[in-house]
This record gives sequence, structure tokens and C-alpha cells, in this order.
Amino acid sequence: MTGRLLGIARHGRPRGPIETLEKVAVSVEGGLAGDFRGTVKPGGRGRRQVSLMEARHWAAAMDELGHDLPWWNRRCNLLVDGIALPRVPGSRLRIGDVVIEIIQECDPCSRMEQLLPGLEAALTPDWRGGALGRVIAGGEIAVGDEIGMDAGRPE
Repeated sequence: MTGRLLGIARHGRPRGPIETLEKVAVSVEGGLAGDFRGTVKPGGRGRRQVSLMEARHWAAAMDELGHDLPWWNRRCNLLVDGIALPRVPGSRLRIGDVVIEIIQECDPCSRMEQLLPGLEAALTPDWRGGALGRVIAGGEIAVGDEIGMDAGRPE
């Protein structure tokens, strides 16, 4: 089963503006280049380097609320289509040379409610808020790249 990478976004500081990109370098040490969440702190494990969300889940939340906000308002890094994100920690996704290990569900926060009343609740069921991951292998990714499951296992 494969899908496509539909969008890339980053923010350089907490609560900072979102920047959408066509391509980006991804590294084990820094996650998405220029994104504040990706850098592994000294002694840290980089458990929350990358956030991913399925396009169909964002669309479902927008339909429920009768709005059409751009996906990057979710403040996640990668928007995927045509593939269900794995819900099992340790599962791995591959985008070109980049491998991302799923760590946990990305629960929606109160910022979503501030953005649009009801959005936090609309993103809560069935992992609609997305998944968090850490980078296992780096490289460059671009919008339109194929995304699929990787057979590797956690280290």
C-alpha cells in the first residue's frame, strides 16, 4: 500500500508562523530542516521530530464543522494521502530515502479549539489528529513523493 506526500510545513519556533514548502531536507539529528520540533536535545531521543496527518481526516473534520481551512492550520509537518498512517508504535514509513518511525498518536490541543470552535473534538477520534514520529534515516522529501510502509523494525 502506497500513498503520496501532499504537503510539507514547518515552523521555526513555538507558536511561530507556518511555512509551507515544496521540498525539505530531513535528518536524524534535526528532523525537518528549519522546524523547531525536530532537533534532538542533548540526552534526548527525538521522540517528536515529525508530525503526520492524513488528508482525509482533515477533510472529514472540516466537513463536520462546515469550514475549509488549509491543512497547515493543524500545525503538522506532513500531509499524506492514499495511505492510512499506522497506529502501532514502532511501525515505519518510507518517503524516498527518509524513514520515519511512528511513536504515538498526535492528540489535538486547545490551540485547535482557539482556531475553530469544535475542531479539537473533531480531530480527536480515530487518530484524526495524526501521528508523531522520529527520523530513522534522513534524506530529502518533496511534495508528490510516494509514501509507503517500511519493513524495518525499531532499533
